[in-house]
Amino acid sequence: MIRRALMAALLGLAAGPAMAAPCTGTLCNADELAPVFRKLATARGNRGNRPVHILQIGDSHTAGDAITGAWRDLLQARYGGGGRGVLAAGRPYAGYLTRGVTATMSAGWRVNASFGAGSASPRPAIGVAGFSLTSTTPGASVSLASDGGQNFDRFVLCAIAQPGAGSLTVRIGAAESRFDLDSNTQRPQCRTFALDRPNGLVTVTADERPVTITSWATFRDDGGVALSNVGVVGSQLMHFARTDDAVLAEEFRSYRPDMIVLAFGTNEGFSPSVSPFGYESTLRSAIGRLRRLAGNVPILLLGAPDAASRQPALRNNAPGAAIACTVAAAPVAAPPPQDMDATIAALAAGGAATPAPAVQPMASGLFVPPGMQVVRDIQRKIAGELNLAFWDWGARMGGACSAPKWVRGTPARMRGDYVHFNSAGGRDLATRLQADLDAAGMPAR
Repeated sequence: MIRRALMAALLGLAAGPAMAAPCTGTLCNADELAPVFRKLATARGNRGNRPVHILQIGDSHTAGDAITGAWRDLLQARYGGGGRGVLAAGRPYAGYLTRGVTATMSAGWRVNASFGAGSASPRPAIGVAGFSLTSTTPGASVSLASDGGQNFDRFVLCAIAQPGAGSLTVRIGAAESRFDLDSNTQRPQCRTFALDRPNGLVTVTADERPVTITSWATFRDDGGVALSNVGVVGSQLMHFARTDDAVLAEEFRSYRPDMIVLAFGTNEGFSPSVSPFGYESTLRSAIGRLRRLAGNVPILLLGAPDAASRQPALRNNAPGAAIACTVAAAPVAAPPPQDMDATIAALAAGGAATPAPAVQPMASGLFVPPGMQVVRDIQRKIAGELNLAFWDWGARMGGACSAPKWVRGTPARMRGDYVHFNSAGGRDLATRLQADLDAAGMPAR
């Protein structure tokens, strides 16, 4: 018996570690989200306790907040409002959207970024928001005001302490506090301001010497849900690597996300040249880094959405072939149901929010670059190997060449660039995502 057991053990070692289950279906590895599902089950009415915090990091789809904003509305209607969550401080670029709150910024700030304008080295340390602000004028200020439903009783401000740094004056209602950032060493520092009662306005003013703010956040500690959207327009996952490890670790410690949603892929799929090996290396590294800095937090990886282009240079941007798209000449689609709960239930049961229009061939020149499928396939593969929850965004839209139908449908759910979503599309996608999470076991209340 002993000899037989020893032989079995040796054979097991020879076989190597058990292979991860393949990631199949529209939503796979949903069991990895069980910890956040358990927290959501007790979120409503959990007075005096922190909300369940979902933190989404991504590109313009995340920054625009059309999808995350609609998902936030669904979650907060179900579980209760937990505040607006994490945002880039001030207004880091023209057209910056802050649904639910209004951000203002005076002159006297330099914007630093992980991508685009302000990203050139050397740049100050940057955290999860993808931007930071450095004061250049004494008295420069930034403010955040609630738009009615996002009052807060906990404000978190993250900045860089370093030799010779100045201080920040934080005014919330009638209360005023000083955040001194002069330090013997350079280090990130987040400070939490707990309030006796909910408030709707905070103003942060830089004093005489320069200071750098990496992010800020507002929460309502009354149970419920906070869904943060931090995105950088035009960015790829590789640009997230430009953020600073120490800043991220301090922000994760202070913001305490219960789930991280990683939402990149469109800009990678539209790159002039997509390297499967290079993208896989970037994705593996990013997942390992998040787990190292944020701890054992469930991660939901969103597969790249469907999108289309007319740029000839993208026809051969990756192994595989571009997919030519036809466009509905006269689409006829019923408006989405008004009852959101009924819509979610229908989608969870395999139904559709709106009937798909009949497609009649029309020369349009639109195609899906092969890079989009390469990126999505790698995301699915890595989700299976690294035990990540994965949602196939592109499949949930209807698969390849669904973007033109979303643009030309009634109502239109995508913009005319065949890449970005309008508010109707954001609501539709949020409903579909929520339906799949519900079918996987997310509690109804």
